[in-house]
Amino acid sequence: MRGVVFDGKQVRVVDDLAVREPGAGEVLVAITAAGLCHSDLSVVDGTIPFPVPVVLGHEGAGVVEAVGAGVTHVRPGDHVALSTLANCGACAECDRGRPTMCRQAIGRPGKPFTRGAADLVYQFAANSAFAERTIVKAVQAVRIPDDIPLESAALIGCGVLTGVGAVLNRARVDRGESVVVIGTGGIGLNVIQGARLAGALRIVAVDANPAKEAVARQFGATDFLTSTEGVQDILPTGADHAFECVGRVELIRQAIDLLDRHGQAVLLGVPPATAEASFLVSSLYLDKSVLGCRYGSSRPQRDIALYAELYRQGRLLLDELVTAVYPVEDFEKARADAEAGRVARAVLTF
Repeated sequence: MRGVVFDGKQVRVVDDLAVREPGAGEVLVAITAAGLCHSDLSVVDGTIPFPVPVVLGHEGAGVVEAVGAGVTHVRPGDHVALSTLANCGACAECDRGRPTMCRQAIGRPGKPFTRGAADLVYQFAANSAFAERTIVKAVQAVRIPDDIPLESAALIGCGVLTGVGAVLNRARVDRGESVVVIGTGGIGLNVIQGARLAGALRIVAVDANPAKEAVARQFGATDFLTSTEGVQDILPTGADHAFECVGRVELIRQAIDLLDRHGQAVLLGVPPATAEASFLVSSLYLDKSVLGCRYGSSRPQRDIALYAELYRQGRLLLDELVTAVYPVEDFEKARADAEAGRVARAVLTF
């Protein structure tokens, strides 16, 4: 079968992958579509260290092909969106409703794929959606209505869960509050529409590319700037919430500096693993906070179903996130467009 493999030096679309059968508590999914997220590209450029060779992709949707013993919530033929959260469901964090903090779900990559007779290939983010078929834990496969296009549904599993979840679950933006979103790529656009859903009164989008203004406003931005320098003119006392969605330490500092009293800076961008940020300690004394956020502090079985229904009601935008669709063989073109900022989300199809 086909898949996108990174061997530590180059990325190639191969056609000699195989995946094992599902074991107990696992689901085999035939992937229809998968979004190209910057986290995939961060593996390639070394920003996210990951063992190789690895099948990339982690934002996908498809059709259940087979299920292992004990799986009852999905069955062959069901349409599913996939999460990357292979949480155990039994630890104290899972029991508290905080599956993103499950230690079983972090840093334990499996090798369900093979190339050739015995060459094992790693799975990225417990998902590897850039393959015609993949194995996931049952908890990662969330059934969605058949009338949602899978090219759009694919984006729920990362960009939407992370961006909208950061607003609703982590920051808990309230009605009438002000929000600054630094970076209007796939994650930033979902932060913007999450703030709109939460009832934020002022949503200031900041992106160095002025061509992104129209789509930012479409998703809910009330204002658009090409740098943070103009934020104070719009929000003289500062923002209630500032989301850094780029992954640059100087922008983290700016997000903190933009806060009003009791404000929150939420970090969503992914800088290099060893990057350090600095800020004035005194800037936090007025009850300001700096919040990390893993995967939108999401509960995927609950949240994916919620976002799918909001889409069906016309309240959550998904189709508009899909800037371009590419057959998987055109991965390099999709990669180039994503790196050049020409797309909010590129979607690969099989």
